[in-house]
Amino acid sequence: MQPDLRRDLARTVLAVLTIFALMAASFWILRPFLAAIIWSSMIVVSTWPIMLAIQRRLWGKRVLAVTVMTAALLLVFVAPFTAAIGTLVANADEIAGWAKDLAGVKLPPPPEFVEKIPFVGEKVAALWRTYAAKGFAELAQVITPYTGQITRWFAAEVGNFGLVSLQFLLTVVISAILYSAGEDAAQWVRRFGRRLAGERGDNVVRLAGQAIRGVALGVVVTALVQSLLGGIGLAVAGVPFATVLTAVMFMLALAQIGAVPVLLIGLAWLWWKDATAWFFALLVWTVIVGSLDNVLRPILIKKGADLPLLLIFAGVIGGLFAFGLLGLFVGPVILAVAYTLLDNWVAEAPGEKDVEGGG
Repeated sequence: MQPDLRRDLARTVLAVLTIFALMAASFWILRPFLAAIIWSSMIVVSTWPIMLAIQRRLWGKRVLAVTVMTAALLLVFVAPFTAAIGTLVANADEIAGWAKDLAGVKLPPPPEFVEKIPFVGEKVAALWRTYAAKGFAELAQVITPYTGQITRWFAAEVGNFGLVSLQFLLTVVISAILYSAGEDAAQWVRRFGRRLAGERGDNVVRLAGQAIRGVALGVVVTALVQSLLGGIGLAVAGVPFATVLTAVMFMLALAQIGAVPVLLIGLAWLWWKDATAWFFALLVWTVIVGSLDNVLRPILIKKGADLPLLLIFAGVIGGLFAFGLLGLFVGPVILAVAYTLLDNWVAEAPGEKDVEGGG
């Protein structure tokens, strides 16, 4: 019996090591595609109801629905960049003229209402006067260290544009494959969850899908609404490069910074141009647009996922810092799964009556 036991133990250990080695090798091989696979999974899960609705309208043809969704994903990528590049090219001469005029630019003196702001008004006005007395050359010396840090951060986050484009195209291709065989993929994931933890595993998989849809509704839709409304406000007020600024607002809103910093740039430009009426009109519009995320986002997230709102927000912010832009979706999913498992484990504990009865 002892030799058999040793042989069985050795075989078990080798089997576990072999499985672990296969998983590690598979992860290493798929490592260049992991980001695209995760992104495409998030996109397909979030937009699956839309794809089904399109399929019903296209005579139940899955191929046509997948084609429409793939074209929409490509349009989301191509249209903003094409509009932004076209705007920059069309205004190249104007941008060059601005660059030459920057040497003589000075900030205007602070308006009277700034000094009347409670607690901080006098300090802000004094700081404003200090920098208003300086020319662009002196201001550039102050700003240069910060612009260097911002540039390095942006380069580290975005990386090479060609690589980002290739990654996005790969995401679109994988999304098209998942759209075409979404039911089979979902069934496999649910079977995997049941294999791991029975009915609870199945519930966790479905909850993860709800969390992804909740974040997509709350974060992405809110960012889209804020950036579009902010872009309309900038365009109506006559701020140049409204298309480019709208794209920047969308990215900042996705990163949970919001559209307000870009709108403040528009306000500064209007004040510099002495467009007082448009300045105050855009100021009111900025307050409205900036407060939208406090109202719209909680409603949409709660509609998409029946989870504690604080849990979703913590997942969005924490995931953003931990994993970058991808963490917007990964963070809430991880917290939702962990919260559900912990809540189910606590619920299985004997209640107070059971404890008293057992005593």
